[in-house]
Amino acid sequence: MTTTLIWIAVALVAIGLYLSWTAGRLDRLHARIDAARAALDAQLLRRASVAQELATSGVLDPAASIVLYEAAHAARQAEEEQREVAESELSQALRAVFEEAPQVEAVREAPGGEEAARELTEAVRRVPMARRFHNDAVRAARALRRHRKVRWFRLAGHAPFPMAFEMDDEPPSALVDRSA
Repeated sequence: MTTTLIWIAVALVAIGLYLSWTAGRLDRLHARIDAARAALDAQLLRRASVAQELATSGVLDPAASIVLYEAAHAARQAEEEQREVAESELSQALRAVFEEAPQVEAVREAPGGEEAARELTEAVRRVPMARRFHNDAVRAARALRRHRKVRWFRLAGHAPFPMAFEMDDEPPSALVDRSA
């Protein structure tokens, strides 16, 4: 009888430790999502800021400046629910303005243009990487949250279900090809 109680106690402790470890892992995944989202937000803000700065610099033709400025401004001011759409529209505006290499060359030849083009190239390259890191963390957390043990024992607590950030983040080919 005593041996049976000891084995039951050992089994309960082992199950408790396993559930505690799983809850800790889920907590670490949620922290990773938060950090990845902060990095993504920083990269998106950097890209919009550089695009807005370039649009107001006078280096681009007036029509391109207006298109780029409005898209960058909308991306910076977008509410959370509209952020993915606004960032996708900024990507489309960047591709429209910098779809051809002569436009990029014109920017590079202007005073301060080489630095502005380099900053924009770095910004448009970093956004897809930051988005991929964020979405990978979301995918891992979602996979763990789908397990029965997590649902049955409510190991996720009150944390919201993680959502991926889906947007058009394809960089302008003329910008990326020139610097590669």
